Amino acid sequence: MNIEKKNRYAEAGVDVETANRFISKLAPLVSSTFKRGVLTSIGGFSGLFSLDTSQYTAPVLVASTDGVGTKLKLAFMMDRHDTIGIDLVAMCVNDIIVCGAQPLFMLDYFATGKLKEGVSLSVLQGIVAGCKEAGCALIGGETAEMPGFYANDEYDLAGFVVGVVDRNRIIDGSEISEGDALIGLASSGLHSNGYSLVRKVFLEEKKYNLSDRLDALDGAVLGDVLLTPTRIYVNTVLHLLKNNPIKGMVHITGGGFQDNIPRVIPKSCKAVIDLSAWRMPPVFELLSADGDIPTEEMLNTFNCGIGMILIVPKGNVQDVLLQAAALGEQAVMIGRVESRQEDEAFVVFNG
Repeated sequence: MNIEKKNRYAEAGVDVETANRFISKLAPLVSSTFKRGVLTSIGGFSGLFSLDTSQYTAPVLVASTDGVGTKLKLAFMMDRHDTIGIDLVAMCVNDIIVCGAQPLFMLDYFATGKLKEGVSLSVLQGIVAGCKEAGCALIGGETAEMPGFYANDEYDLAGFVVGVVDRNRIIDGSEISEGDALIGLASSGLHSNGYSLVRKVFLEEKKYNLSDRLDALDGAVLGDVLLTPTRIYVNTVLHLLKNNPIKGMVHITGGGFQDNIPRVIPKSCKAVIDLSAWRMPPVFELLSADGDIPTEEMLNTFNCGIGMILIVPKGNVQDVLLQAAALGEQAVMIGRVESRQEDEAFVVFNG
């Protein structure tokens, strides 16, 4: 008599065989990001990276972690998962590049209610693409199937990145002074912040469909615009640092200009930003109009078209602008640093 063996773990919703197949498929993708220093292959309990300290006087490791937030909801709604991994990498590496650190390696965490190979591979392909663009090795991660905790068609992502910078080359904003200039590097759109408000305005209040082509977006499909991946500024910044005295950098993420700029500039200084120096991309203008969101709140929530700010001496502005343009960036001087009185705001907008 044949007795059919039961797999009680599979009955509980966790398919180990599917997970093993997924890992076998992701191994060559992940290994394509490896660079000098990676000592392990995929499948171990941890990732090992050997830091070559010979090129540093006093190497300092820099770490950051982040996620993609509720932008994931749009990926679920559109069943499109090939760009969200780029967002994950960008949000992590952009946070460490602001202090001058070169990304070394990254780990990812992917959790879902039911593992679907096609979806999971699409997400991973995006992470791999982002790591390659940032020059960052993906040396490990975690894939967790958690039925009953996440919905079957949903997942969550987190990323963890480690970089290195020489202690005497750390950029912390301490040298910023009156007269310095603020140069803005264009964003690719909304990046990965404020999507709870974005969904409320566009999908709940205005009742747009993600497949709608909107004249206000120059005929682009709304969903495509909203899922445009976050810009990765690593290569641009590392190139600019070789030849330019950059005193401070600001990654414009959640909290917009008003929350992020004060994280870098000294308390004796304020940033005076000229809003006429650039035009908000159409998606921000539409969001502001449709949601009746005042400019002040837009600037305090979104990047409004400026994803990264470089603070440089006034005399170096033209060199930085020209070099940034040669690297494919849209760069513009958006303001200056002035002295600040004790009762003044850290960020002031003109224009």
